Amino acid sequence: MKARNAALVLTAALVVYLVLLGARGVELIATGTGAGVALGAGVLVLPLLGVWMVVATWRSGTRIQHLARRLDAEGGLPDIEDLPRRPSGRVDRAAADAWFDERRAELEEHPGDWRYWYRLAHAYDIAGDRRRARATMRRALDLEASESARG
Repeated sequence: MKARNAALVLTAALVVYLVLLGARGVELIATGTGAGVALGAGVLVLPLLGVWMVVATWRSGTRIQHLARRLDAEGGLPDIEDLPRRPSGRVDRAAADAWFDERRAELEEHPGDWRYWYRLAHAYDIAGDRRRARATMRRALDLEASESARG
């Protein structure tokens, strides 16, 4: 709940910033000069990109949350509470690597099941490989969507 509230506050702050930026773009266009119009148009692109990024991020987050709830209801949500931690609170690297190897072995046995892709994405995340975690989670989302479409 804390993470969601923080995300809502940050989104609200970003929306205020994007509105102010959009207003600045309109003011530049209103100058009527060639440079003002060109700069204003360029500035107006930034809020559009910002809105697209916020919507895409929230959409992805809600889809991932849906998978987490579904996996939790099935009793298969990954539990890393027993893994040893560094003083910073992050999972110990050797433990994260071993846990990752277990998740990868599970996935090799069930390559078409989104649940194992979700767990592998979580393993990538605790190992610190965010890029692969996102790509693996996208695969989990795609598999779950096709499973839901089949009925």
